Amino acid sequence: MTLRNATADTCGGKAAALAVLLGAGLPVPDGFVVPFAAYRAARSDPRFSVSDALRDALARHLAKLGDPPVAVRSSAADEDTPGASAAGQYESVLTVRGTQAVTEAVRVCWASSSSARVTGYRNHLDGGAVGGEPDMAVLVQRLIDADVSGVMFTPTQPGDSTRIEASWGLGVSIVGGTVTPDTYEAAPDGGIRRTIAHKTTRLDRTHDSTGMTVHDVPERQQTLSTLDDASVTTLADLGRRIAALLGQPQDIEWAIAGGQAWVLQARPITASLPPLPSRAPTKEGVSLVGSPGAHGVATGVARVLHSPSDFARVQPGDIVICPYTDPAWTPLFRVAAAVVTETGGVLSHAAIVAREHGIPAVLGVPQATDRIRDGARITVNGTKGTVTPAQD
Repeated sequence: MTLRNATADTCGGKAAALAVLLGAGLPVPDGFVVPFAAYRAARSDPRFSVSDALRDALARHLAKLGDPPVAVRSSAADEDTPGASAAGQYESVLTVRGTQAVTEAVRVCWASSSSARVTGYRNHLDGGAVGGEPDMAVLVQRLIDADVSGVMFTPTQPGDSTRIEASWGLGVSIVGGTVTPDTYEAAPDGGIRRTIAHKTTRLDRTHDSTGMTVHDVPERQQTLSTLDDASVTTLADLGRRIAALLGQPQDIEWAIAGGQAWVLQARPITASLPPLPSRAPTKEGVSLVGSPGAHGVATGVARVLHSPSDFARVQPGDIVICPYTDPAWTPLFRVAAAVVTETGGVLSHAAIVAREHGIPAVLGVPQATDRIRDGARITVNGTKGTVTPAQD
């Protein structure tokens, strides 16, 4: 069905929220949705395959869009809810073009509903009471070749600021935590506070639309602000409209291409953000400082990890020190007492999941895997964004 006709009952919360925004005239890339019914039919087939009828429907809908590069994303029944974001837990496939490629991407999204990562996430938040697999719809939208993209959290309390993170290129690097983004706070009185990061790489669509490629950011751009004041104000205003339409504070993914801002996703905020520090900590004993990512304080043994092959080294109560945490790393949050990363922003998928799991997180600590000794006892303050030697 067309995206405009999507409802939560038939297509999940992600697609339904975008349908509301599209119907209100907001800038949402057009597209269509493979509803729950198609997933149920495929699941009842031992081959778990895309039917010929569905393949034909995909071809028709893609032709109506002009067969552009598209983003193929999950819209599960229990995703993007007030109690659980499932941020990054289900699969998305970007920069896809053509019926065959989109068909395969739909299968990838469907299969993610039964992944160990998703099951573990659902069981943790629901106290181990989850059974079965959630229904899975799949959202197919025209891909936005972003000049700048990012994530925005609208105010959760009257008088609060809008928090925005931004970097060059497609937003996968921001939500995946592989880049430390620029950070902006847009106050209700129009004031803007900014922290500009050192952004060395960006992700973009390949010319043949078969995937994404990493480019080096030109040196002169690496420390330039990705957003000017007018763009920050435009995004904050757009965020307020979205929150009003959807009836609660929102976690919004956005992109800017050719000067046009686009809304890619909007879902309820599930856990509060630590405030940005008013100034750099100067307390004696503070050895490392990053962005406050998830509230709380934890003391434990530092476990320095460089890849998923190191996961088995983590024991309950350890503090994970790693380059970044894309969704493949989030199962560690059920074991670890805290997490410290070298890159990433506080609006990334991993930071959202850390807040939902209630573990402290400090993001964007330069060279953390070199500067923290494996096996050392440390204290992580996720509210202040500090890492200190443990005072036992």
